Parts: sequence; C-alpha cells; structure tokens
Amino acid sequence: MNDDDLFRYSSGGPSSGRRGEGGTSIHITALDGITNVNSLFTLAVFLGLAWNPYDPGDGGVSVGDCAAGPRILEDLVTFHVFSFASFLFSSLIALCLKQAIRLVHPPFRPIVARINRALFRAGILASAVGSVLGCGFLMMALVNVVQIKLGRIGCTGAATMGAIIPLVTLIPSAMLIYIAVIFYALTR
Repeated sequence: MNDDDLFRYSSGGPSSGRRGEGGTSIHITALDGITNVNSLFTLAVFLGLAWNPYDPGDGGVSVGDCAAGPRILEDLVTFHVFSFASFLFSSLIALCLKQAIRLVHPPFRPIVARINRALFRAGILASAVGSVLGCGFLMMALVNVVQIKLGRIGCTGAATMGAIIPLVTLIPSAMLIYIAVIFYALTR
C-alpha cells in the first residue's frame, strides 16, 4: 500500500493541503446524509407495504376492465421489498464506513489516521448503488400504486399516464444527477 492509496483523516480542521489529504468530516457528514435519506425512504416503503388496496374505506381504487390484476399487486409488494433491501444495504454500508473511520481515529484523539482510499471509495460507491437501486424499485412500486388507483397503463389513457410520466422522468433524472455527483466526488 503506497501513499496514493491512503488519505488522512482528521476530525478537526484542514490538513496540509496535499492531494488525498484533508479532514473527512465531510465524508462523515455525507455518510450521515445517506443514512438519514435512506431512513426516510425506508419509512415510505413501510407505509406502502401497510397500504391495503382492497380496504373499502380507501376510495379511489380502479374497478372494471382497467382494474389492476393480481400480477400488479404482486409486483407492488416485490418492488417494495427490493426497495427496502436496497436502502437497508446502502445504510448498513454507510454506517460501517462511518464506524471504520471512527475506530481508526476516535474523535477525542487529535492524531491523524491513515485510511485506505480504495476501500473507502468502494464503500461509498456500494452505498450509492444501493440508494440508486432503492429509488428505482420505489419508483416502480409507485407506478404500480398508480395503476391500482387509476387503472392499468394503456387502458385508462390520460389519467394514468399523467401520473406516471412525472415519476418516470423526474426520478431517473435526479438519480442521474446523483450518480454524476458521486462519480465526480470519487475522482477528486
């Protein structure tokens, strides 16, 4: 392992300024952000799993020829479970990275620790992939919710497509921006 593969971690102020060195309190903050956002999305997944489309008190479920079939209901649950697993994976990786940094360099000790940059980047990348997959699966689950509420795609026309088009354009656009920022951060 050479110095190019390592970076310095300091819980305090800035380091000497050489490339690869610097306070990774930014990294700790980013890892906290990942776990916080994933927690909110995991809550959304649980709320989605708790929803019963056959509850008579919950109006607005599509009926008739355009009603969602059992396959769409199965996909709804499947995508919620995949989303939950992806967000949990991402959060656990982020928490492990944060804990590894704190184990190598406890915050109450004013020394600088050396952390393997390649492993840290791989962990950040794995956590980001988990978050992106979780968002993708959650988006697909929401598409199924729309089909259950408004009718199957291609059957009802404008109502279903009007609700689905923003989902399938805005969410992937945001995920592409997130991926670009992650790759930019990993190359710096």
